[in-house]
Amino acid sequence: MSDGLNQNEKKFLLELARRTLEHYLRTGTRLELKPGDVPSKRLTEDGACFVTLHMGEQLRGCIGSLEAIQPLVFDVVENALRAAFGDPRFYPLTPEEFKQVRISISVLTRPEQFPAKDAEDLLNRLVVGKHGLIIKKGVARATFLPVVWELLPQKEVFLCQLCMKAGLEADEWKKTDCIEFFIYEADEFSE
Repeated sequence: MSDGLNQNEKKFLLELARRTLEHYLRTGTRLELKPGDVPSKRLTEDGACFVTLHMGEQLRGCIGSLEAIQPLVFDVVENALRAAFGDPRFYPLTPEEFKQVRISISVLTRPEQFPAKDAEDLLNRLVVGKHGLIIKKGVARATFLPVVWELLPQKEVFLCQLCMKAGLEADEWKKTDCIEFFIYEADEFSE
């Protein structure tokens, strides 16, 4: 996915996510795809994505995969369902909300280890708006997609919020000797 998706592929994935939710609300079953339904080979290659739902400016669900372990089209279907009906922060999407919800998809590059000598090194090398970040300490793990920089443009605030999302102390990111960092980029597109 390094060269990104074209407009037709993005449009197909957004329509697929919407059809998936509509189908589930109507039938209670998962939308089944046939090979002929997919317009390009690239969409059948393993890919990792996040599907985000918004109601107006408010987040309504966001679930995704950090590692590419299944064809991208299946990852979109699974994560659309999980964002709408399985995000523990929200109650399941209703048919009334479905009409108003806006869908965004972020297709991720493979996460790469991002070792930091110290907190200053981490701050200097982390690129606002470009890098998605995963932090990991023991079993605690959390990520922010690159789009989160729009809400949290200051690096220190971004890192503190990410630590709290993982259930860690806000300033835990400064202890670079005991936290693992991974970066990735995302091709982000919305309805």
